[in-house]
Amino acid sequence: MKVPPFLPALLCLPLPVRTRPSPALLKAEALELVILAGHVLLYPTGITGERHPMSDLTDPADPADPADHPDPTGRSGRSGHSGRSGRAGHSGRAGSAGHTGSAERAGSAGPRTVPDCPGPAVPPPAVPVEPTAPAGASGLPVEGDERPPVVLLHGFVDNRSVFVLLRRSLARHGWRHLESLNYSPLTCDIRTAAELLGRHVEEICARTGHHEVDIVGHSLGGLIARYYVQRLGGDQRVRTLVTLGTPHQGTAVAPLASAHPIVRQMRTDSVPIEELRRPAPGCRTRFVSFWSELDRVVVPTEAARIDHPDLDALNVRVTGIGHLALPVHPSVVAAVRQALESGEPTAEAEEPEGPEEAGGTDGTVSAA
Repeated sequence: MKVPPFLPALLCLPLPVRTRPSPALLKAEALELVILAGHVLLYPTGITGERHPMSDLTDPADPADPADHPDPTGRSGRSGHSGRSGRAGHSGRAGSAGHTGSAERAGSAGPRTVPDCPGPAVPPPAVPVEPTAPAGASGLPVEGDERPPVVLLHGFVDNRSVFVLLRRSLARHGWRHLESLNYSPLTCDIRTAAELLGRHVEEICARTGHHEVDIVGHSLGGLIARYYVQRLGGDQRVRTLVTLGTPHQGTAVAPLASAHPIVRQMRTDSVPIEELRRPAPGCRTRFVSFWSELDRVVVPTEAARIDHPDLDALNVRVTGIGHLALPVHPSVVAAVRQALESGEPTAEAEEPEGPEEAGGTDGTVSAA
């Protein structure tokens, strides 16, 4: 009997070894299941969009100020804070990936619903820079306000309920303008969603009198926000963009979900991802990207890092938790708050200092 020529080579190959999951991974997966169950219960509370009063600029001494009387719809009653305008652009070179636990710099340089398919073939023109104030608004931020509004943008097939803990933390620490945008799970195009985000930001600036906003985006929400900033002129409006588990370099996970057009756009070789790799000289927005070593949605996990020579970006490694825990874990919530407050996240926390606190300085969040 003649031996096939490939058989000896196959016999020399090492047998696959089944590795047992690490205790850290098992713990993270258990936490993901708990968070998923809790989020399923909260999901109905975030289906409807927020309602915003036309006058968010009432005198703080006025007893009718919505900051002193919480909105009965459940929206945080504290809103308002003036952002800065006309910041100088950044420039620099992409930083190297650094060792475990170190910050990695990449150089610098009512409600709306996104319509369904199809999206535009080319990106729309940049959004206008100067807002037009609505009737009854003074066009000036409330005296004493220092912080810009924060826009929270959820991930795929999710809604604003995912940010309930982050929103509560920000409100407790003095943020007065907290805005959420729900986009339809049937949205087929990242560029269309980014255009709608731009209109929403313009409406917020016109309503509040602020010139800039900060954005926190989870997963796909961060990708939509980055496209708005980098490709549609949103850096004129967005001071800081914080992303949580966002596939900035694409993801190879969930091939069966590729039937959905927007999932295909999160692939490594998709057109939107390729467009985000293009030069972006003079981009004014500062980026802070939180990525988890145990993320099972972004594959490989390092694809959640921003690595672009023209962007002022800080990549923060999170240890001990998975994708769903990023918007709700106390250590990450505290680090996001610090990133918005001080310009850079201060992290390395073995344990939270309190129910929503974390500390440290090297750009790593330990949630183990």
